Amino acid sequence: MSWSLSIGRIAGTAIRVHITFLLFLVWIWFANYQTGGAPAAWSGLLFMVLLFLCVLAHEFGHIFTARAFGVPTPDVTLLPIGGVARLARIPEAPRQEFLIAIAGPAVNIVIAIAIIVFTRAQVEPQHLATVGDAKIGMVERLAEVNLFLAAFNMIPAFPMDGGRVLRAALATQLGYVRATEIAASIGQWVAFALGFIGLFYNPLLIFIAIFVYLAAASEAHMVGLRAVSRGVPVTAAMVTQFASLKPADHIDQAIETMLHTSQSEFPVVDEAGRLVGLLARGDIVRALKERGPNAPVGEAMTTGIPTIGYRQTLDEAFRVLQETGSAAIGVVDAQGRLAGLVTSGTVGEMMMVRDALPGRTYGPWGRRPADA
Repeated sequence: MSWSLSIGRIAGTAIRVHITFLLFLVWIWFANYQTGGAPAAWSGLLFMVLLFLCVLAHEFGHIFTARAFGVPTPDVTLLPIGGVARLARIPEAPRQEFLIAIAGPAVNIVIAIAIIVFTRAQVEPQHLATVGDAKIGMVERLAEVNLFLAAFNMIPAFPMDGGRVLRAALATQLGYVRATEIAASIGQWVAFALGFIGLFYNPLLIFIAIFVYLAAASEAHMVGLRAVSRGVPVTAAMVTQFASLKPADHIDQAIETMLHTSQSEFPVVDEAGRLVGLLARGDIVRALKERGPNAPVGEAMTTGIPTIGYRQTLDEAFRVLQETGSAAIGVVDAQGRLAGLVTSGTVGEMMMVRDALPGRTYGPWGRRPADA
């Protein structure tokens, strides 16, 4: 995630902190300082740090459960509105998604119970409305907020855990794609409700509503892309007409190529035509500023670009795109030479063509695959 800083790793997963989260902590300190001086400021900051450690534990509940099903977990990012664990993929098996989704709230409940049992904290639900009140003990507030986090995350709206639990339940009867459409639609209506409530009570709910709405739309779009790519040959959607560069080419040659094409990524190939890297427009501009127009493309390109055989299917290519986070994936022929490129954009374009065709077929790509 952009605008985030890495602060370490836990069990192989990178821990990242978004810059807005750091600004949020500064704001918490000053807000408490104005009302109660330095003691209140440091106490409020300590409470927020402890709270977000609980949020981090919540996210690792998802992470460790996902790993049990063989799902890679590259990183987790802390935001002012919570944490986001990035999973390489979401299992389409309803049972697996249910267990991954429910694991996070379960961690919060375990934390709350542990606090209550070991500290004899008195939990009062009405304290949630005044969670920032320093008159309430920090331990009590921490237990109450963990219970609140568990309940709030079970709201049936993407990207919250309740939305994934709802989809898992619906998918057992309706299939994965249709279940996602329904769950995403419910999530967007929940976002509208949160935004409306936020207008009168808490402006933070408006930001949460925007995040929920966009996440629900994104989830539906991504699942649609996976559905449209299932069983389709990768050659059906790969880009075959593109400009390529050589590692020894200079940046000024890359600039000239960029100005004469509409490409946003340029494959870099060796003399044998094998893919060795990818040069994006941002890489070109950055190299021009830092190294000058005579710098070789090989010094500015991104290496380690994934490839896939031309006989494989588009859903396999899309899975690799998701797991690696790469801007593109190369399609290679039997000799390992670059034959085409696949990006999320090309899959999206194929999806638009599919939707525009009568009967919602795939035209030259065959019939629409059955819902999963």
